Amino acid sequence: MLFSDLKLSTNILKAVKDEGYEKPTPVQAEAIPAILDGRDILAGAQTGTGKTAGFMLPTLQLLAKTPPAKQKRRIRALILTPTRELASQVGESVKTYGKYLSLKSTVVFGGVGINPQIAALKNGVDILIATPGRLLDHAGQQTIDLSAVEIFILDEADRMLDMGFIKDIRKVIALLPKKRQNLLFSATYSDEIKTLANSLLKNPAEIEVARRNTSSELVKQSVILVDCKRKSALLGQLIAKNRWEQVLVFTRTKHGANKLSEYLQKCKISSAAIHGNKSQAARTKALDDFKKGVVKVLVATDIAARGIDIDALPHVVNFELPNIPEDYVHRIGRTGRAGCEGEALSLVCVDEAEYLRAIEKLIKKELEKRIIEGFEPDPNIKAEPIQRGGSRSANKGERGTNTAGQRDRGRQNTKNRDKKSADRGGRR
Repeated sequence: MLFSDLKLSTNILKAVKDEGYEKPTPVQAEAIPAILDGRDILAGAQTGTGKTAGFMLPTLQLLAKTPPAKQKRRIRALILTPTRELASQVGESVKTYGKYLSLKSTVVFGGVGINPQIAALKNGVDILIATPGRLLDHAGQQTIDLSAVEIFILDEADRMLDMGFIKDIRKVIALLPKKRQNLLFSATYSDEIKTLANSLLKNPAEIEVARRNTSSELVKQSVILVDCKRKSALLGQLIAKNRWEQVLVFTRTKHGANKLSEYLQKCKISSAAIHGNKSQAARTKALDDFKKGVVKVLVATDIAARGIDIDALPHVVNFELPNIPEDYVHRIGRTGRAGCEGEALSLVCVDEAEYLRAIEKLIKKELEKRIIEGFEPDPNIKAEPIQRGGSRSANKGERGTNTAGQRDRGRQNTKNRDKKSADRGGRR
């Protein structure tokens, strides 16, 4: 199948061709016709499957059928994303695929001044891409009108729920007209996602291009067993010895991301950290430098990494396993994208055995495990609870002593703090 078989307009096909694409991905081939038919969508698609174009191309076409009003433009399509980076990425896609159309768009998120956003909204836009917190800021200040929205797109709904945005999502939905087309995209499913879908979607077309809660078949996954305090040294050796030029590394905490990035810099490995405590300007620069190859290693927390869209990213490293198994799927989905092969490597210490078992249960696959000579785990070290703030210090071997119940409560508290950092940092 070719894009030309999907009944897309000449102007949209021209923009797609400019990007060098001829054949749609599976999610695009299924989603585009259903959206053009006006149906609600429930799409289960991993990151890197082309889902953004899957909803953006038909949305542009549907809006372009009706010329913008001669008076002030009104928001006709709303795209809600969990993070600033993903909002920016989707905003770029609108410009890329809509460049031959007369539609206007803008992006609003926290962490930056609100006044330029208010000015853009006053001038009128057809398509709005937003994060929940900043969108509700505008609604509270009455600087936004959502009463004309025809298409509502909820992107990465699972991450929205993980970040504690469900109440904000419901507040946004309450501001929309009852008659509208709804598109929900999620890389993984949960009971909460199903509940949200049932309340939001009407007779949806269900699209699933990969088995639920599974990792990409194009990603080679493996585990290296190593003591916690030796992870930094091992990672530095792996990068240097294998001459990796572009590596995305995940840590559980913001402090851990900073500490690891500083360590790699001392090892003469160019690195940058990206997380919720960084300013939007710093996050944008770090990501741009990583894409351009100015830095080899980008160390990121889960929340900050959403929206990182890099073609043919070769390596993803889990410096620390996530305590939520579904986050593993999101993490490794940064590689093995758009038909390209990739490698996902996890450095696992004895404290993380429980997390590893949960991940293998979720993806229904036992991961290959190996040991690197010179970094053999000390068999005398016993597993201990991981502080929700992180694991044992990567370099000092500090031990956590909190209980499992405290870890669960800490998990929710951290989500709430990260939510505020990722989306509400620019609230005024």
